[in-house]
Amino acid sequence: MLLLNRLSKSVEDRGRTIPVIQDVTLEVPERQFLCIVGPSGSGKSTLLRLMMGLTPPTSGTLYYHGLPLDGVNLRAAMVFQSFALLPWLTVQANVELGLRARDLPDEECRRRAAYYLDKVGLDGFKEAYPGELSGGMKQRAALARALAVEPDLLCMDEPFSGLDALTSANLREEVLGLWADLALPVHTVVMVTHIIEEAVLMADRVVVLTSRPGRIAADMPVTLPRPRNKRDPGFDEMVDSIFEKIV
Repeated sequence: MLLLNRLSKSVEDRGRTIPVIQDVTLEVPERQFLCIVGPSGSGKSTLLRLMMGLTPPTSGTLYYHGLPLDGVNLRAAMVFQSFALLPWLTVQANVELGLRARDLPDEECRRRAAYYLDKVGLDGFKEAYPGELSGGMKQRAALARALAVEPDLLCMDEPFSGLDALTSANLREEVLGLWADLALPVHTVVMVTHIIEEAVLMADRVVVLTSRPGRIAADMPVTLPRPRNKRDPGFDEMVDSIFEKIV
């Protein structure tokens, strides 16, 4: 589905060229839940934005379904750590944003937004404003907005890091349930997280980046049976194995 071929990204800072991502080759097949982990500053979020086409690579090529990706990938959607909801719009209007940007008819925008708000458990909060919602509800609204464009690929940038432990645990289960729902269009998820236990709980596969510039230090399948529990045999062993690869 997604192929990164020797992808690198550098930025300019006061006349200096600073490499952020260097020579990353990675293949993401359909129906996979992939987590990206690594030390702070390793370029995890940059790599996610490269996959989305939100920022161009300095070198290398990104392919989506076998074709070079040039510009924003309209078949993908992003969930941000900061929720990124517009405070002056209702929850319904926030979810409709991406649909209206694609010039869908008003009736279809309303229908899709209502459908996905119901899917994430916000059916009764369509007319609420973001300031009236808890952190978990805001992230549910952001998730509904991403799902409403019915993407093939869902990218998530530390989506649970700003939430309390109980809300994070509930949302992790809900995201896994949505990913496993064959009636929904999202088949592939790429998530950045700094919590190794979270990656092992959710992912089919964990990619570990090195310190900046980010390179792939390890690419590890997670073979623990689902649903997973931190008390499962082998869970701690898998977590420790990933920690050992982070340098």
